[in-house]
Amino acid sequence: MVWKILLCAVIGLLALMAASWWLADWLTPRAVGEPSQALAVEAEETPLDRAIAPLLADHPGQSGALMLVDGLDAFAFRAATAAHAGRTLDVQYYIWRDDVTGHLLARELWRAAQRGVRVRFLVDDLTIRGADRKLLALGAHENIEIRVYNPVRNRGGVMRMIEMVARSLSLNYRMHNKAWIVDGRIAIVGGRNIGVEYFSASTNTNFHDLDVALLGPVVDQASAIFDRFWNSEAVVPINALMRKPGIDLDTYLAEVDRESDQQAAQAYLTRLAETILMDDWMAEPTIHWGDSLQLVSDPPIKRGGSPADGWLVGLLREQMRQAEQQALFISPYFVPGEDFADWLTAQARTGLDVGVVTNSLAATDVLAVHSGYAPYRHPLLTAGVRLHELRRQPGGEHGRSLFGSRGASLHTKAYVLDERLGFIGSFNLDQRSAWLNTEMGLLFDHAGLARAVQDEYRHLTLDHMSYEVSLDKDGDLRWQDRLVDPPQVLHTEPDSSLAQRVLIWLLGWLPIESQL
Repeated sequence: MVWKILLCAVIGLLALMAASWWLADWLTPRAVGEPSQALAVEAEETPLDRAIAPLLADHPGQSGALMLVDGLDAFAFRAATAAHAGRTLDVQYYIWRDDVTGHLLARELWRAAQRGVRVRFLVDDLTIRGADRKLLALGAHENIEIRVYNPVRNRGGVMRMIEMVARSLSLNYRMHNKAWIVDGRIAIVGGRNIGVEYFSASTNTNFHDLDVALLGPVVDQASAIFDRFWNSEAVVPINALMRKPGIDLDTYLAEVDRESDQQAAQAYLTRLAETILMDDWMAEPTIHWGDSLQLVSDPPIKRGGSPADGWLVGLLREQMRQAEQQALFISPYFVPGEDFADWLTAQARTGLDVGVVTNSLAATDVLAVHSGYAPYRHPLLTAGVRLHELRRQPGGEHGRSLFGSRGASLHTKAYVLDERLGFIGSFNLDQRSAWLNTEMGLLFDHAGLARAVQDEYRHLTLDHMSYEVSLDKDGDLRWQDRLVDPPQVLHTEPDSSLAQRVLIWLLGWLPIESQL
């Protein structure tokens, strides 16, 4: 009987895999949108053309990079650049929340379209459920087109569930890119999605995150990446998926206007009102200029290829191999896998200063990821890798959750090598970013930008931000808490509950590392 059950289970799994592979092509609508490309940049056509031209003239052939650490600044920069747009707005996101920040920035897209700006809006499909009709309303504007990545054809009900089960393998591949490109002059890339938790004004969870705003030739690379995705067969116009009409656009905009008067919107609107775009951000000392900045991305379709096809994981490995003295990593979801863990331990044993900042159990918003990370701590620490885990910093006990942090959580994805080389982007040091999601980010060879990332790493390792993890004489994990007097050594996961620790232990038995 046991063998029969196992045989049936194997046959069922193989049937599901075959159905998933076949239905991936049969169910997914073909891309029916007209191909389009980034519009040519004119010398003085738009306010941004005229404002940025002097900076580019002072740095011929170079690209500029501006760090955006503060969440409210990151929101205001997006909104302000959209308000100055005069030609194009291309936006590409994994998550665009149906919340106050998503609504306020969608209104900026509509206002730009009203001025004649061409708006192309690309979002991953699995994160927009429930917002279809609002997006259709926005996309009804003649200057706005909205497309979705790797969509589910059935938009609701039982058929959607059946399709998602049948296509479980193909739907596992998602677009994790984040880009905000204005007039072909400014591009914002990094770790932030669109949602209140990414812009530091949530009353529940806030992510400590990092973006970089780019100027100069590197923006052309951002536009080329966007065009590759926009015209990919993995992308479908949202109006080709929907049978129901969108809500009335005027009704949607009126809802956003009413929301703007509520308390939840005031932090964002106040920061935006305080912002004088060029004076606040385009000052020379805040921009890192250089000719070794490169924007890189996975191909739009990652399934069936390999790192040799230009995948981001291959490019990052190539840069990391150049490290000779120091390698400092910031990754909220850190599941290195055997190969990368072996590389880290080998480098540490040769004397390379290797450090990693990631989330603690109490700070992570995805407990399954912590179950994948936990087994690597002992071998990494034994080899001499330094580990810091971000503290949970909620606004009280209401921030505690069995399934993950509802307080401060790390979301920055960056690293720096030898105080010169580095990366800022959407790529987590985990198996999902390496093999399943499409990712993008900025590779650089620049001492000033490297110092800025290193400063961010050092900030995250301060005592009030994180715990230093080490091994005691018996080889057991311990966490240093230096905020209390006298300092304490903790022998269990800090600020975590027994239920969370048990759940992590149970998850650790599941063969899910490749999905994390």
